[in-house]
Amino acid sequence: MQKSPAFREAGGAVRAPASKSSMQRAIACACLAEGESILRSPSRSADCLAALGVAEGLGAAVEERGDLVSLRGIGLEKIKKLRSEAAGGPLSLSCGESGLCLRMFSPIAALLDTPVELAATGSLRSRPVGMMAEPLRQMGALCDTSAGLPPVMVRGPLRGGRARVDGSQSSQFLTGLLIALPLAGSDSELEVDGLASRGYIDLTIDVMREFGVAAERDHAYRRFSIRGRQAYRRADYLVEGDWSGAAFLLVSGAIAATKRPVIVEGLDARSRQPDRAILEALRDAGAAVETESGQDGEGNISVKKRALSAFSFDAMDCPDLFPPLAVLAIACEGESRLKGVGRLRGKESDRAAALSEELGKLGARIRIEGDQMIVQGGSRLGGGTVDSRGDHRIAMAAALASFLSDGPIAIDGAECVSKSWPGFFEDLAKIAR
Repeated sequence: MQKSPAFREAGGAVRAPASKSSMQRAIACACLAEGESILRSPSRSADCLAALGVAEGLGAAVEERGDLVSLRGIGLEKIKKLRSEAAGGPLSLSCGESGLCLRMFSPIAALLDTPVELAATGSLRSRPVGMMAEPLRQMGALCDTSAGLPPVMVRGPLRGGRARVDGSQSSQFLTGLLIALPLAGSDSELEVDGLASRGYIDLTIDVMREFGVAAERDHAYRRFSIRGRQAYRRADYLVEGDWSGAAFLLVSGAIAATKRPVIVEGLDARSRQPDRAILEALRDAGAAVETESGQDGEGNISVKKRALSAFSFDAMDCPDLFPPLAVLAIACEGESRLKGVGRLRGKESDRAAALSEELGKLGARIRIEGDQMIVQGGSRLGGGTVDSRGDHRIAMAAALASFLSDGPIAIDGAECVSKSWPGFFEDLAKIAR
């Protein structure tokens, strides 16, 4: 159990955590490249460690070297060798609790013509993966699940061609297809329905380009074209800062009584990550926000409290922002509305229920109406005990709520923050002194 004091002051600078979204995509591309790739400023979150483990299971060599990770990829020729030499039972790979790892590596594993099982632990065992089966079948691979849930069993080879993909639940499977299909024997065309979190697909295409491979899309994110028989090349890749995690730090600057701004370093204001929309929400609420960009893309974001008022925000494409936004809304005078609740039910917990019930234990007034979360703000919270429900972002939201609390907050299961940000509590403490 983690105990968070009732914070009064905040300010100072802290570096954003490395993006696990950027890191896992780079791991997949480096795994498929021949030769040694270098991943700089890597994330060592549990999700990224799971992705590195999967890459090793597929034959890549991983070595930690201080503030970088060396990954010697397997390349297309080694994939062919794995096809011809594999024997016995299926190759078993553990994706831990990482939904991106599971959904991304399933199409990649389907490049092999031997069975591969992708296993899950914890909350990931109850997250949907059934949307992968039919598109993989249309492209020559087999995919079995446990009634639409993990584990996932795939067997290729993935040949390419045409397929229709449901992107409404998650963009993670599409990411896996985009990364895998350049190594297929044929060109591919994907028609995607209702794509969620479009920025993450642009991030995928950008990372692929860094490793020498291309995929094209139309302006509506409906049709994707991927040329087959491409080859990934090794790369020296800088993992960008994570906007999903940094959002909690940025909100702390907006809600804490302080004479100094909170400065979050290592963020790219031009990032493809959808969660950089937190800047829009902070400005709409009335916070003072300043951005400073460096020549290499990395920059600093400064946030300082001013009088905060209710705001409305559409989080359909950035549902991971709901937890920090809910806390921001508690600090605002009036009734704030957050749209996109439907995107929260396939996460590590039912985040809509978790936020309303757990923050409600502290005195927050949050209700759900259809696809909206409605937060009545403007009053202080009390202390108490919050159950993280094994969800890293619920634990982070509870810690953030300490800036609005008149008493300490205890967080059951706080260790779950290691999924995305092992040093979260230490970094939050740096600005809450």
